[in-house]
Amino acid sequence: MSTVTASASREHRITVRSLARRKKRGEKITMLTAYDFTFARIFDAAGIDLLLVGDSLGNVVQGRDTTLPVTLDEVVYHTRLVTRGVERALVIGDMPFGSYQVSPEDAVRSAIRLVKEGGAHAVKLEGGCNAAAAIDRIVSAQIPVMGHVGLTPQSVHKMGGLRVQGRGARGRARVIEEARAVQEAGAFAVVLEGIPAPLAAEITADLCIPTIGIGAGVECDGQVLVMHDLLGLSEWSPSFVKHYANLGALASQAARHFAEEVENGKFPDEQHSYR
Repeated sequence: MSTVTASASREHRITVRSLARRKKRGEKITMLTAYDFTFARIFDAAGIDLLLVGDSLGNVVQGRDTTLPVTLDEVVYHTRLVTRGVERALVIGDMPFGSYQVSPEDAVRSAIRLVKEGGAHAVKLEGGCNAAAAIDRIVSAQIPVMGHVGLTPQSVHKMGGLRVQGRGARGRARVIEEARAVQEAGAFAVVLEGIPAPLAAEITADLCIPTIGIGAGVECDGQVLVMHDLLGLSEWSPSFVKHYANLGALASQAARHFAEEVENGKFPDEQHSYR
């Protein structure tokens, strides 16, 4: 029996406490992004543990070059759609750029909206030491927070592009410091993105909270992928992404087949017409 199936049979609803127990038992955690009811329902039924309503919707849903223009209203809307399709998974609403950087109080207001209006069970925000005060304040408001360190897409301009982080002694020390700051601030888990695998393994062993890797090697406590990458719907994907299906090609084939049948008068036929 697979780890996901075994976990699904034991846990009716994933919670932050059950995730902590998973880390202690050495059981892997699965996480995917979702942006609507249909895919949330599919992934939830498949036994995925965490569904992230990511600000990556700016790239894969809105067709933007970065995640920076995504608004809190947009994430709230998509979170509301996702939570309607979920019975078991923990739904995490991503806090977009500008929704938590101004002040910890502003961060709490944004997080409350994701929970109250979107139905999120938790929120995620990017940053380490610079985000610790916001994490602490949100957690004090009884809202679980997932951190995100390493390659943080909202910092794309500061980093000079989406570059691997944590290389060299200084880079390594910085990412470790940020991950520890996130844990100390009260986060229940942390995403490690775009860092060398040995560094991710070191951080995973060092922290008490689960680590969720993306482009960070196999030793993390769990893994996350953007659903469009998983399903082969993206025109371009990073080198660390694995396509588990090629729905883009299937959708294109279906659309061409539909167009041909309409043009040739084969659709709709009698079976697909009212009498």
